[in-house]
Amino acid sequence: MTLYTNDYLEYYLTLVGWIVNNGIWEMLVATGVFALPFLAIIVQEWLRARSEGADEGNKGVLSSLRIESRVWVAIVVIMFAGIPFIDIDLNTIEFDTTRSAQCQVNVATPQETRWSNTFTVLNNQSAKVPVWWFFIHSLSKALTGGATAAIPCGTDLRQIRIDIDTARIDDPVLAQEVADFSQDCYGPARAKLFMNRPDLNDETMDDIHWIGSNYLLNTPGYYDTYRSKTPRSRWPYNTTRDAGLPQIPGGGGYPSCKQWWTDVGYGLRLRLLRQVDPNLLFRLSQWARFLNTSQAEDAVVRSVASPRQQTLNQRDVYTSYAGQIDMTAANFSARAASDLGLTVGSLAYFPAMDVVRQALPMVLSFLKMALTISIPLILVIGTYELKALTTVSCVQFALYFVDFWFQLARWLDSTILDALYGWNSPHSNFNVLLGANNSFGDMLLNYVMGALFIILPGGWVTSLAWAGVRAGGVLQGLSDATRQAADSGAKGSGIAYRLTK
Repeated sequence: MTLYTNDYLEYYLTLVGWIVNNGIWEMLVATGVFALPFLAIIVQEWLRARSEGADEGNKGVLSSLRIESRVWVAIVVIMFAGIPFIDIDLNTIEFDTTRSAQCQVNVATPQETRWSNTFTVLNNQSAKVPVWWFFIHSLSKALTGGATAAIPCGTDLRQIRIDIDTARIDDPVLAQEVADFSQDCYGPARAKLFMNRPDLNDETMDDIHWIGSNYLLNTPGYYDTYRSKTPRSRWPYNTTRDAGLPQIPGGGGYPSCKQWWTDVGYGLRLRLLRQVDPNLLFRLSQWARFLNTSQAEDAVVRSVASPRQQTLNQRDVYTSYAGQIDMTAANFSARAASDLGLTVGSLAYFPAMDVVRQALPMVLSFLKMALTISIPLILVIGTYELKALTTVSCVQFALYFVDFWFQLARWLDSTILDALYGWNSPHSNFNVLLGANNSFGDMLLNYVMGALFIILPGGWVTSLAWAGVRAGGVLQGLSDATRQAADSGAKGSGIAYRLTK
């Protein structure tokens, strides 16, 4: 029989908690303090019978029956929840990193452990676990793992978007060639297109706003007509195609814009595509199944070759109660001021919340250890009542189940863009991968997502209170213990700013 933990810190602190728990229980037994609740039971039931009045019959028989019942309950509680019985055998759950990265949730694998199960001794001290707490630990981990596995897989569009936005042309020669292509091909072809005043739909209008436009490539009179104004060594001089143009020894020929962009092996499009991490292209193709490979690659190349981020879908994706329906000048002024405040505030808030998200699992492990150490004293002070046992059991389960809320918060943070802008959403627009549309709305959403790591566990404990379980302050330590770390993390942006001056 094995107790599972999520990581090595929890592994170590669980061992420490049960070793100290055993020591406290042995101390209570050795000093006789563990028997004091029996005296308290006798006094409580005698006073209770005495206060019920003279019309309840034989007080002695009534109080003795009540004392007998409570003593038997106390004995059962001591046997199953007080006396350490099962030798502790701790293992750390191993997570399927491939599946976890795909789903944005740490999914446990069937393998038992990656830590040696012989490491259950600390300073020559081993620990045992009462039967009841072994059961609660196992049940809590099983329910938490099952609930975590029930979270659907999602794609981290936020990370994909960041990776695409940060992709750059590292080769300066290639960057210059892109500029030459824009000057020799895209500029003249686009000017010719607008001089003809064509009637274009919205999709085509969006397509012609980048150098690899399919319309300019496939419509006669554009890229098939214009050519490079300087010789290109990758294309040999062709007397038919390049007639009338100077032939420079070793200088190459003058490819048409269509050849320059699409030729297999050394076309400009292919060389730009090589600037992108293949893993990024794979992740993008796995999500964007509604596009063929060529369309997905064109989207990435468009981002890499674009001189600025593209303008994307401007519609609202969630309800806002700011301003009037028909925005007034005052509303726009207030919005501009709030956007500026969000931008400045994010410099401190986002690093602070990143520190909090790192610190929360550590704090949670220490809270679990503290509860484990407190169990013997809580049972004694509660006179071994079932109510006290049930409350502590629910609190322990609540602490373990917080892991699920952390996983859910991280999954939401990773996949919220897919839900709002994904292809199956009402606001579907594949171009969302090419830039941060609605940037201030997304920034406001980031504020909320960062706070979810505190809000969701807090709501969970509040719901337990509605069910009658007094666990209200048990998670207060999560926010208290991480507050100083958050304040320190928030100062990082100010330090970085001063260092750059």
